[in-house]
Amino acid sequence: MEQLDSTIINTGVPAMAASLHVAPLSLRAVVASYILSLAVCIPISGWLADRFGTRLVFGSAVAIFTFSSLLCGLSLNVPMLVAARILQGVGAAMMTPVGRLTIIRTFAKAELMTAMNFVVIPALIGPLLGPTIGGLIVHWLSWRMIFFVNLPVGVIAMVLSHKYMPDYREPQRRPLDIIGLILFGSGTALLSWLLEIFGEHPINLLPAISLFSLSLGLLLAYGWHSKKTSHPLLQLTLFRIRTFRVSVAGGFITRLSMGALPFLLPLLYQLGLGFPAWESGLLMMPAAFAAMGMKLISVRVLRQFGFRTVLIANTLMAGVTISLFAIIDSGTPIILMVTLGLAQGFFNSLQFTSMNAMAYADVAENQSSMASTLASSFQQLSMSFGLACGSLVAGWYLGGLPQSDHLAVTHALHEAFLTLGITTGLSSLTFWTLRASDGESMSKGKPLMG
Repeated sequence: MEQLDSTIINTGVPAMAASLHVAPLSLRAVVASYILSLAVCIPISGWLADRFGTRLVFGSAVAIFTFSSLLCGLSLNVPMLVAARILQGVGAAMMTPVGRLTIIRTFAKAELMTAMNFVVIPALIGPLLGPTIGGLIVHWLSWRMIFFVNLPVGVIAMVLSHKYMPDYREPQRRPLDIIGLILFGSGTALLSWLLEIFGEHPINLLPAISLFSLSLGLLLAYGWHSKKTSHPLLQLTLFRIRTFRVSVAGGFITRLSMGALPFLLPLLYQLGLGFPAWESGLLMMPAAFAAMGMKLISVRVLRQFGFRTVLIANTLMAGVTISLFAIIDSGTPIILMVTLGLAQGFFNSLQFTSMNAMAYADVAENQSSMASTLASSFQQLSMSFGLACGSLVAGWYLGGLPQSDHLAVTHALHEAFLTLGITTGLSSLTFWTLRASDGESMSKGKPLMG
């Protein structure tokens, strides 16, 4: 439901703008408000789960998300819609981290990858169907139905979570780090907002540098604060664990280039090759199908070759695949485009599965809620950075090229794909710091090493 909602709204923006009598660009606040709400509320999700229990927090998150979807559909103007989207972001911020935390606490490490893959496969259907469903709804029905489709799913999810959701909580209640929440929440929100704006609109250099410096200053202040308090909002000491550090922080660079592809590929297909939007959307589907297929064999691959070997080799292959999009032009057969899309989805899916699973390989059970929250916060930032990175690289090569010059646009985007492919390949160096035995508690069920 969350993944579907994050992609379905984009196709409805023109119809929403016409219905609310505003310019389409003014609806950027509808998207930005959701992103900011996520950035602020994800860090508190672990504390809420520890304090009030996973069942109550997860069920409440689904209820908030469902109710706010109703409010979004009933909105009469942009301020009402933005307010409802902020509330929707609050619910979404708690659903994924708390859901992941429940999986981590329920299953042994040797079973965790299989369980997480089982959960992720349905989630991949959201980005796959989102643009298509959104387009059909806007074409045949009111844009308000984009939000109303969440209502039956949300009600079913609330019933099932109340009936089956395990209720985990920490016996010792730790106080909420309010200062840390203000510092980290405002720092990540400002950084996410800046990257969201940067990815969509030009911004003057001086204000951009000032806002970026302020956000980094807030995050550094949180780092200093977390060392001084006994119960920090996020325990940055988790980065002392090698597997967690390499997965979350080291993999951040890898996520940048891969996160830029959803932005760059539609540009190539529509502006470079002149395909209509529906055909461009169809060409994005093979990657999603391949991603779902990879989840079925990823556990066996990691058990056979180990995390270190898989991450090094797969990162290189992902870089090669991204670079190969530079050969696509108006004369390229569709079958080759589909093949590259399948390869991209295959390698990206294995990459994210490996990094996400390895993050918890050496994390103790009493640190799982903190690890889930910290990993989710960094993943949210990596999504914003990826889109901004795609916008920066594309803008650099496109320059002032007219969109009607398909040949020049295609050539510029080819250079962008080569740049991102090389960057992805170089990021494989991050995974050389791993040991051959790292992650075996996940892939082979071996006990944690000291």
